[in-house]
Amino acid sequence: MNDYMNAEIESIAGSLKALANENRLQILHWLADPERFFPPQVDGDLVQDGICVGFITEKIGLKQPTVTNHMKILQDAGLVRSKRIKNWVFYQLIQGAVASCLEDVRQLAKV
Repeated sequence: MNDYMNAEIESIAGSLKALANENRLQILHWLADPERFFPPQVDGDLVQDGICVGFITEKIGLKQPTVTNHMKILQDAGLVRSKRIKNWVFYQLIQGAVASCLEDVRQLAKV
């Protein structure tokens, strides 16, 4: 049995808030299989470096500042990591982060 502290519950809630947006869920879906959803990039490897914010912006059809804000929320929740290459920021899904969040919820709810 895990007795959760307030900080742990706040962390779980932060992750769930990040996941509770259809645009962010779509982006996570794409980042989970970048070679399927994005063309090769000039700079940065799709798998090793992540996806350029410009590619994400173009694919989702939102303005770049909006996408950057979505990515910051996902990064702050510990679901993605960023990497700067030249003038661009690339984002990569942190493997296991979503599963870990959902496992925390399962344990918290004792289901």
